[in-house]
Formats: sequence, structure tokens, C-alpha cells
Amino acid sequence: MIQLHHGGVTLQNGVPAPAKTAAPALRDRTMAYQILRRHDKPAGDGLLHLTFDSLISHDITYVGVIQTAKASGMTEFPVPYVLTNCHNSLCAVGGTINEDDHVFGLSAAVKYGGDYVPANQAVIHQYAREMMSGCGRMILGSDSHTRYGALGTMGVGEGGPEIVKQLLRNTYDIAAPEVILVWLTGEPPRGVGPHDVAIALCGAVYKNGFVKNKVLEFAGPAVSRLPMDYRIGIDVMTTETACLSSIWETDEAVADYLALHGRPETFTALHPQDGAYYDGMITIDLDRMEPMAALPFHPSEAVTLRELLHDPGDHLREVEKRAAAQFGGKAGLHLTDKLADGKLVVGDVFLDTTLKNIAANNGRIAVSVYDAQNLEGYQVKGPAQYVTEGEVVKTFKAMVEKMFSGAATAKGALIIANGIMERKSYDEIPPRVEYSLTEKGASVVPILQSICQWAGVFYKDGGETPMIQCQKCDHRG
Repeated sequence: MIQLHHGGVTLQNGVPAPAKTAAPALRDRTMAYQILRRHDKPAGDGLLHLTFDSLISHDITYVGVIQTAKASGMTEFPVPYVLTNCHNSLCAVGGTINEDDHVFGLSAAVKYGGDYVPANQAVIHQYAREMMSGCGRMILGSDSHTRYGALGTMGVGEGGPEIVKQLLRNTYDIAAPEVILVWLTGEPPRGVGPHDVAIALCGAVYKNGFVKNKVLEFAGPAVSRLPMDYRIGIDVMTTETACLSSIWETDEAVADYLALHGRPETFTALHPQDGAYYDGMITIDLDRMEPMAALPFHPSEAVTLRELLHDPGDHLREVEKRAAAQFGGKAGLHLTDKLADGKLVVGDVFLDTTLKNIAANNGRIAVSVYDAQNLEGYQVKGPAQYVTEGEVVKTFKAMVEKMFSGAATAKGALIIANGIMERKSYDEIPPRVEYSLTEKGASVVPILQSICQWAGVFYKDGGETPMIQCQKCDHRG
């Protein structure tokens, strides 16, 4: 699937080939250095002294950033600085919902000239992609997953102090990074998503430090075959490889994306120049990619789903050993308990935590789901019940075992039971499912009929917001 090529590589007539000699000066022909040179303020010391087109922070980091910059003499934001509110808020898992932070961010944006994005409007990286990216640009963000390379933008994720330096009109000073060519060929098989590719990439390069503090440059014939969401899904995970940044070739798909978001002028076709020199290469044959799983405690703990299901016990025991070594026996990780007859129990790894959370919430749960055919989203709410026997469990177990060819199983099913409807499925071709009212559901009908009758009485054709009575009900006023 993935091969690492040590030693220099050059592009000859658009095709990578081993370099006869090292030629760092020819890095300038890569896309990465075409961008880096435009943002560099040379000082003759061999380092890059970079300035960025824009900055972005979320509400976990921007308070400390702005306070430090203010204490250091900042009087204005010298470059566009966007403050999003997506981490320390209600929409973030574990968020503290600290309204004071958000008020501070808004006041700072007003005072110093920044852009404030309310918590209900956007997540940091999606905002940056849709509103700030542009081919050849550079964005510095105080979040590790600042990666917008699929849109031709070099994103760098750093700690708050580097944002402070930019706000004080200083530069981001680094040694000239090496560039690694990521050469994509083939086309992903059905069922292989971008995170499968990303996890496999992390597994291949993280532990050996192959791309640490280097720039990943994605090119090759497969790029044009990947839709934008696929490219973005791979790109955002490059953070987990320990690389400095990433950049991709841009094409009509990127142009369409930028135009869709009202910024067609920010598109420029980016391609490496002939003769571009790379310090190494990663070839990814997408045809051979498989569904992947990332085991604790890092995405680089990569294993194909096929291998995991073939012998889950060995893999889980290895994770337990790593946990014991890493946490001195304090982790209390018992993943092998999640096996039944040598099979991995789907969902059981997180089941205990889920059930505890449900119990703490008086049995209530809300689950977001979507229809894969039409991409319509739904939210199902109600009291939850975990069952280990019955027709629902039998049906669910059969589905799981069919899905994983008998290599995985299920102990039970989590049912959101509002008690109003019941579902009955028939093993027929085509499949048939019936929904019917329970006794509780039937008891609601008179209530609905009385409402319908009331609607008939007070229905007015001439109103601005007429009450439309149910046409199937004979309760008319």
C-alpha cells in the first residue's frame, strides 16, 4: 500500500526518479518552496523568517495569545486574525462553556481589528478552509490540525507564542525544511475512506520520524481522481505524522470549491516544476488500500481491519502491554474483556462508558444519524435501554456478523425506546419493515384528534400563518 523511498528524488517530465546527487537548491522548484520563498524575509543566516497571510485561533487559545501580545505592546492586529468559538463552548466535548472568554474575544476583535466568529456559526478549520484559504497562501493557527494543503494553502499549527510573535510583527523562524514527495496512484476501493489512507500513512512514517518537521507535498495522477472532501480528510490528519505542513497540487476541483464559497479569485493552479528536488518520497498505491483501524494510543498504531478481525486477541493484548508500560500499570485497560469466543465485540470497547453516561442522564440519549443514500440527517432522542436478548438483538447480531464475515459479533443492542412506535422487520426480498403504534402510542391519538378539532374551529383562510388542519381527520369544526 505504502512504500518509503529514502534518498533524493527529482521530477523528470512529471515523473519521480531517484536523484543522482543531492540538490537542495532545487527544492525551490517544489510547490512548498515556491510558497515559502514568497513569505520569507531573508536575513542571511540560512533560516527562513516567515510572515503569514492570516492567523486563526479558537477560544481555548486566543485569550492567552491576546493578553500576552497586549502586555508586550500590541496596539492592533497587523494581519487578519480570526477568533473562532468552537472548543471552549457548548458544542465541544468537555467544553467549559465559559462565556467570559467569548466576550473577551469579541471585545478584542472590535478593539484590535480582528474577525469574531460566534460559537453557533463555524468550527475553526472549516471556517479557515471556506473563508481564508487560497492557493499560495500561508495560515498560522494555534491549533495542531491547522492543515489546508488540499486547497493549496500551507497551514502551520503552533502554540500561542508563535501567534503572539506575528501580532508583534515578528517572524516565524525555522531552519529550511526538507520536502517529502507523496506520490499518489490508483483509486481507493469502495469502502476505503480518507482516514483509512491517513491512518496507514501515520503508521508508515510516525515512529521512524521519516517526515518529522518536513513538508509533505502531494502529487501524482491520483490527486485529480479524489474529491475535495477526500483530499481534505487525508490532509487534516497529516498533523499526526509529525510533519511541519502540507501542500497539494491544485486543479479544477479546488477552483470549484473556492468559487462555491465566493472566492474564485483565490485560485491558482499549483504544480511542482520539472526538476524539483525532494529529500525523500512516499508512494501510496490507493488501489491496494484497505479499511484501517487505529489502536490506542496514537493514529500510528495502525492495523488493517482485516488483520484486526483475523486475530483480535493478539492485537488487544499488545495494546494492554503498551498501556501497562506507558502508564506504569495505572491505566487499568482490559481490552481483551471485549472478546467473545475469540471474536471482537463491536462497540463493546466504549459500551461501559456509554451506559454510565446514559445512567447519569436519567436514561436519556440523543443520537445523530444520516441516510447514506440522500445524506439527510436526523436526530433520534428518547430514553435508552441496553438489551442482550430478543428479536432486536438477534437482528443486530446477524447484521454485524454478515458485515464482518463472521469475524466480529455483538452482545446486545442499545435501543432508544420512546415507547410510541414499534418496529417489525420481515426477512423478505425486497426487505419489508412495519412500524405500528404501541398501546402507549395509541393513547396519544385522542389528544391529537382534539388538537385537530381545535385547528378546524380556529382555521382562517385569510391569516398570515393559517392553522392547517389534518386532512385525514374527520374532526372538523
